[in-house]
Amino acid sequence: MDSAEETAGGYQPWSEVTPDAARRLLVAAVDAFAERGYHATTTRDIAGRAGMSPAALYIHYKTKEELLHRISRIGHDKALEILTTAADGPGRAADRLDAAVRSFVLWHAAHHHTARVVQYELDALAPEHRSEIVALRRQSDAAVRRILADGVAAGEFDVPDVPGTTLAVLSLCIDVARWFSVAGQRTPDEVGALYADLVLRMVGARPPKAERRGLQK
Repeated sequence: MDSAEETAGGYQPWSEVTPDAARRLLVAAVDAFAERGYHATTTRDIAGRAGMSPAALYIHYKTKEELLHRISRIGHDKALEILTTAADGPGRAADRLDAAVRSFVLWHAAHHHTARVVQYELDALAPEHRSEIVALRRQSDAAVRRILADGVAAGEFDVPDVPGTTLAVLSLCIDVARWFSVAGQRTPDEVGALYADLVLRMVGARPPKAERRGLQK
């Protein structure tokens, strides 16, 4: 992974990771996990990519799994921040859903290597770490579910199954990390706009009840 990809959208990746050697190892681990998968990657692979000795890795991370957990935690914290910011934002439900999908997809496209590791290596985590990450994913689910429920209550959305639709929306957004390529025809911003439009169509977005009554007069 070229770490230059990871500066899109004003996001400075791994700024919370210190010292510099720990950050270099974490970035190298993202590269290796994204390219080879967690189980096929060795600590020697990670240290070599960081330009360090295998022994140096253990100064900062006790195990390879600890590295994955750190990556996963930072990534899921960012995902939750994106979705809760949109859910708590101004405007009607359609505006908030647009913002949530647009920004969530943008992050998964602009940071697709990181997102691929964060979203698809969950089962490699130790049970206690996996439980922690699953709890964060449930909070992200709740943020999107809240937007959809608000839209249904306001008459903006036609969604008979809010939990099922929440799962569909999140799955659609997350899958961008699997296929996105910087060599493709669309930029991360363009993919975000496309997916926001698709999701609004999926939920049957329309003016709220009060606006529709005004149009009928």
